[in-house]
Amino acid sequence: MKAIADIAIIPLGVGLSLSRYVAACEDVFTEAGLEPWLHANGTNVEGEWDEIMAALKRCHEKLHEMGAPRVATNLRLGTRNDRTQTMDDKVRSVKEKLE
Repeated sequence: MKAIADIAIIPLGVGLSLSRYVAACEDVFTEAGLEPWLHANGTNVEGEWDEIMAALKRCHEKLHEMGAPRVATNLRLGTRNDRTQTMDDKVRSVKEKLE
């Protein structure tokens, strides 16, 4: 099943600067073929449900390997069965209405 996910992965107990952890997860998503869209408060990815979940698990593993004692994830996940829709489609639809 295709899905679009908005993911915020938060390593805890590693200090205030999180950019190296964010970059590590961006690499995990890219390696999984998910083409991450980084934004100010997380990352959007689209792909097969199982691929997204596997990449998310790998992100947790990677951050623990990097020394994070705790990792929390906020996940918003959407699916459709009436038609195929991409992240580009969703953004384009709103931008068209703004014109």
